Amino acid sequence: MKKLNITWEGVFDSTGYLFSFAKSLACAVKNSPYSELFEDIVATSGFAFRMWVSPDLCPSATSIWAFHEQKRWVENGGLTCNYIERLWDSDDIEEERRLAAIELIKQSIDNGTAAISWDIGVTEWGLIIGYDDETQKFSTLSITGASDEMDYALLGKRELPILNVLTITGKSEKSAENIITDTLRLAKSHLTGEEWCDNANGLKAYPALIKHFESDNSDLALSWNMEYFLGTYTPLKWYAWKFFEKYQLTELAAYYKNVYEYWQKAFDLKKSADLSMAENRISIAKLLKQAEEAEKNALTFMK
Repeated sequence: MKKLNITWEGVFDSTGYLFSFAKSLACAVKNSPYSELFEDIVATSGFAFRMWVSPDLCPSATSIWAFHEQKRWVENGGLTCNYIERLWDSDDIEEERRLAAIELIKQSIDNGTAAISWDIGVTEWGLIIGYDDETQKFSTLSITGASDEMDYALLGKRELPILNVLTITGKSEKSAENIITDTLRLAKSHLTGEEWCDNANGLKAYPALIKHFESDNSDLALSWNMEYFLGTYTPLKWYAWKFFEKYQLTELAAYYKNVYEYWQKAFDLKKSADLSMAENRISIAKLLKQAEEAEKNALTFMK
């Protein structure tokens, strides 16, 4: 087994729910030859600014987006990538794409970088960190922290059988100035809902989430779902704050510091408070409304 020594250590995740593609991307870059871009990539790829909320708070809503944009978005941050996918109703290309993805993964590991892949342990994105041609098995690192092995034959054919693999191949010559400009453009696109999504997205995700905290006790059955959505987006806001702070975009850094802190307080309150008490639900809703206002102000400043 050729295997990279990689863990999730050092990847900021204040809730334990950080969006799995963003967390996997950050970890892969951190443990690659291009680690100097690690602190920025969640923001420069746009994921720090993306939100999706379904009416029933189904967790899978966070994983429904324009997959084919992954390569372009990640390359926005000054990296080069390979990407391969096979979605539903594509049985005729299933084997061809699986074999091609296996080669991309092996090349990436040979070059010292983990591959980001869908559904390698749980139905989220995770990392493939090793391979063994003799046993036809991958070594995997799940978003849960579990290390395991997976047959080559199961790639793209597990619980939710789609194929989605992205590998980091190098660093481009893109200037810091152009990265910042394009990141702002991407942030505006996500916040205004330009990206395809069949759920509330961008700033419209705020009222879609807030209403569940403002409703009566009928939503308590969705208590864990509320926690999942709060936990998924809270640490993303931290990456936006730190990106703007690093590049001395002072006003945007101040806005996103507030956005992150409001989300974090909302998450912490959800973890500790009794949601059957209306005042606790209203307090969380108020924090989210304050975050919404701060992020709207940030968008206005970007424009």
